[in-house]
Amino acid sequence: MPDPHDLPGVARAIIDANVYMTLGTADAAGRPWASPVFYAASAYREFYWVSVPEATQCRNIAVRPEVSIVVFDSRIPVGSGQAVYMSAVAGPVPDDEITRALEIYPGPPERGARRFAADQVRPPAPYRLYRATVTEHSVLCPLSAARPCPEHGRTSDHRTTVTL
Repeated sequence: MPDPHDLPGVARAIIDANVYMTLGTADAAGRPWASPVFYAASAYREFYWVSVPEATQCRNIAVRPEVSIVVFDSRIPVGSGQAVYMSAVAGPVPDDEITRALEIYPGPPERGARRFAADQVRPPAPYRLYRATVTEHSVLCPLSAARPCPEHGRTSDHRTTVTL
């Protein structure tokens, strides 16, 4: 793990070390829905996953494409956690971009997911390839538990934006 004060490095390490993200969506009425999904990322800005269009998160994205994403390692000791929080816009990968997207998803074989062919994520196949394009990354400020954060002047948990 990088220096805990190298926040962009911390964020990149978390994204690189994990394979599941929590995808937060909301339906047309604003009711929230959280879904763990296997992902592959490109340049820490595009996150890809495969799902069925009938899944709640996909139906929500169809009416409200703004999403939130959290990537974290739940196996670390209590009190030492860090996560990457992201705001993004999501939707199905357009047909003319599927070939490129499948070069990214699912990532290297050691990540453990099966590869898909383009015809397996296009109609009439049951699956679709989705992409979330990140508009903002943030992490918890490492100073908030020990001393006031000079940027925010707070000692309570708070996020700070990072550029990856």
